Amino acid sequence: MTDPLPAWLMILGGLGLLVVGGEWLVRGASALAACCRIPPLVIGLTVVAFGTSAPELGVSLQAAVAGVSDVAVGNVVGSNVFNVLFILGLSALITPLVVSSQLIRFDVPLMIAASLVCWGLAADGRVGRIDGILLFGILIGYLVWCVRGAKAEQKVVEEEFATGLGRAAAPSSDLPPLWRAGVWIVIGFVALGLGARWLVTGAVTVATGWGVSELVIGLTIVAVGTSLPEVVTSVVASLRGQREIAVGNVVGSNIFNLGCVLGLSGILAPGGIPVSSEAVMFDFPVMVAVAFACLPIFFTQHRIARWEGALFLAYFFAYNLYIVFAATGWTGTRTYAVLMLVFVIPLTAVTLATSTIRAWRDRRRSEGA
Repeated sequence: MTDPLPAWLMILGGLGLLVVGGEWLVRGASALAACCRIPPLVIGLTVVAFGTSAPELGVSLQAAVAGVSDVAVGNVVGSNVFNVLFILGLSALITPLVVSSQLIRFDVPLMIAASLVCWGLAADGRVGRIDGILLFGILIGYLVWCVRGAKAEQKVVEEEFATGLGRAAAPSSDLPPLWRAGVWIVIGFVALGLGARWLVTGAVTVATGWGVSELVIGLTIVAVGTSLPEVVTSVVASLRGQREIAVGNVVGSNIFNLGCVLGLSGILAPGGIPVSSEAVMFDFPVMVAVAFACLPIFFTQHRIARWEGALFLAYFFAYNLYIVFAATGWTGTRTYAVLMLVFVIPLTAVTLATSTIRAWRDRRRSEGA
């Protein structure tokens, strides 16, 4: 068996470089946007979403080019499941999260649609170049819509910017020089590239040494590690009372993961990305189900209550228990899966549907009064 210590050191070092690289990339891109007088809302919709998903992008591209397709796919699917179940669940436990009507009307349905499209494209066992172009096109369309919406509200954004800073625009002396922003961006990309290589190499070594599949490593260790920026962003936003940021960060990152991370990986990987039948039959459906689970919870009074956050966390641990049981060959894995599919998930669906109907009736009654 391969000595696991150097591999784990590579994984920890890679995770550290990914976090640092994402931070420097966001800092440099934000400074560059501020120097160019790009509205803060546009920065949030583009730079922050890209920055928090940059680790996933670096890891999946490195894995796809290196031919480790299961890590590339597992990273995206596992990150999307982790973002919703763990990050939203933990953030809602800290404080009930407010959900904007825009998220319910557009962003969450788009996340669900992108998840369905991604599953459909992977159903033939491969995400090819054409599939990648389609996924990337969805992301470009989403960004164009966000930017056009931001420009339509340009005046409101500038007023908020002026109110927050106490002046109409920051003097050039208060902004970092362009060369410094460029250096930060370069450092960020270098750290992301090196961190991604270390993480993928270490994860593959651990999977080989333990006899665990690369898909399982991608769904667990790699997915959780690359989602650390989203964890920090959403939890800090919840602690500071910026609850819409906590929700929007997760939804935007999931759309970015599907459109950019998996899309670009499919475009750049030689021959596309092979997708295992196990991922198509189980992990992709879980990702889609988790995306759908957002709608009824978001509909209930436009907020995510603490009990709903606890429910998300419980499902996250249940899903990962199944992955561990299946990887270790536990004889009760099938029984555990049947129990979840036949009893727990339907009971939860009925509870959420009842809450949604009750919230809809209360809203109708209040509007009628």
